[in-house]
Amino acid sequence: MIPTDLHLFSGNANRPLAQEVADFLQIPLGEMEVSRFADGEIRVRCGESVRGLDVFLLQPTCPPVNDNLMELLIMVDALKRASAHTITALVPYYGYARQDRKTRPREPITAKLVSDLITVAGTHRVVAVDLHAGQIQGFFNIPFDNLTASLLFQEYFTRTQIKDAVLVAPDVGRAPKSRILSDKMSFSLAIVEKQRPGPDEAMEVGVIGNVEGRTCIIVDDMVTTANTLIAAADAVYKRGAIRILAACTHAVLCGDAVHKIIDSPIEKLIVTNTIPIPTEKIFDKLVVLSVAPLLGEAILRIRENRSISDLFSSSGQIALY
Repeated sequence: MIPTDLHLFSGNANRPLAQEVADFLQIPLGEMEVSRFADGEIRVRCGESVRGLDVFLLQPTCPPVNDNLMELLIMVDALKRASAHTITALVPYYGYARQDRKTRPREPITAKLVSDLITVAGTHRVVAVDLHAGQIQGFFNIPFDNLTASLLFQEYFTRTQIKDAVLVAPDVGRAPKSRILSDKMSFSLAIVEKQRPGPDEAMEVGVIGNVEGRTCIIVDDMVTTANTLIAAADAVYKRGAIRILAACTHAVLCGDAVHKIIDSPIEKLIVTNTIPIPTEKIFDKLVVLSVAPLLGEAILRIRENRSISDLFSSSGQIALY
């Protein structure tokens, strides 16, 4: 039974997803006006009382990252000053996640800075989906739940009767997470070993594992420029893969990424709606799965002080499906 005092608010970053979550919860989306002053500064006004309530605020920090991040911070401040009891920030896509450590002298750790801003603003808990770097959870001194959309992909591949496939990690760093999904689906695992000459650039070196004559599914947390994805697809294609699919949680799709994917040997790109996908980036190869039930179920469990990890059954199927 849905609690009658459950309140969900949204900024401008992904209102369609917020509405889907509200529909799943069978509640109206909270009144939150987010607009701009004449000089471009963000204006926020909560249109209903939240005094003493546990509230949830959905706002991915996707492009335009800085605008959406500032909206999130100001909305949290507005809810805090309106005397909300607790504020849970639902950040399906966590921006600046790739800047999680210093790789060269005099570089910032921006992911840590963002975590500090979110916490100081007044957030009590954060929920994300498939963080680019899992260690970001340790940047927070408040509860942090990192949900995974990988089992949404599992349900999709099961429903579309894809069997005896090879799950492909596009780099060595992605291999541990890819192995979890490959084990659950009884797929074999292959790894693309590559070198990265510079940011957003990828150079394929080799493939560890047998992909010849097989259906290959490349799994990653995001597709931004698509360079890494295309490099992995080309690598397995050259080694005899007969069918290539890709599953990426966050469809950032910057620049000419869409055209690269259209011209690639990738048959389907399966993504989620953690980030709103504009009409001009919708193409025939794209399949979009909704994370709304996943977020909605997580909200209910947080509200009722139940386990988040139990959201996933021991069989690997999402309990709400």
